[in-house]
Amino acid sequence: MIDLTGRKALVTGGSRGIGRACALRLAEAGADVIINYVTSQAAADEVAESIAAMGRNVAVVKADISERDDIDSMMEFVDEKFGKLDILVSNAATGGFRPMLAITQKNFESTMKTNVMALIHLVQASVRLLERAEGRSKVVAISSHGSHMALPMYGAVGGSKAALESFVRHFALELGGKDINLNIVKAGLVETDSTRRIPYADQLFASRKLRSMTGDRFLTAEDVANCVLFLSSPLADLVQGETLTVDGGAAVHA
Repeated sequence: MIDLTGRKALVTGGSRGIGRACALRLAEAGADVIINYVTSQAAADEVAESIAAMGRNVAVVKADISERDDIDSMMEFVDEKFGKLDILVSNAATGGFRPMLAITQKNFESTMKTNVMALIHLVQASVRLLERAEGRSKVVAISSHGSHMALPMYGAVGGSKAALESFVRHFALELGGKDINLNIVKAGLVETDSTRRIPYADQLFASRKLRSMTGDRFLTAEDVANCVLFLSSPLADLVQGETLTVDGGAAVHA
């Protein structure tokens, strides 16, 4: 069993969906958790209550990760309250769903700020905290299949995820010698509040039966969180700059 007792973990977008599942899973393994949110305070507080009930230290921090000042303030809080950071899960994302021909400069800049630049700022702002970890600290970013395949109305998000994966690899090159591991979990289709808003979502969810290679066992947020847990643990100390795909085999075949 993975034991993260004494580890401090920050999960961005930790109030709902995959972020919520990651926060809970890390806490179940023993970690103290900082839950970041920007709009869903009630949901974040609910997650925090569940984590506190496990006997873990937990904090809830409102911060817009598309803004560097917010990230700096959040890291100052982490430093004051926890003194270090062992695990950083970069999960929060945005972008909206629209055709490529309808993408505006505002859409593009907003998507890249939250999905890509935020990861850069998060790592830059937290590196001194990550270096205080006992053993190797871990940064895990959440990506999606849009990074390598074309999906309807997903161009802005997919393009940002491709950039995200590249930046994680380059960060791994620069920071691996500082006892920091940076990896990616590329998740298949998970039913969340966000994915239910994807155009043609009903068709996408229905197609899982045809694409799945795990029978009627479909991907859940908890499955993604299990992969994040692995990459956040000492079991993954020698996994560096990699992308771990969890999708029930959907991307293996056409």
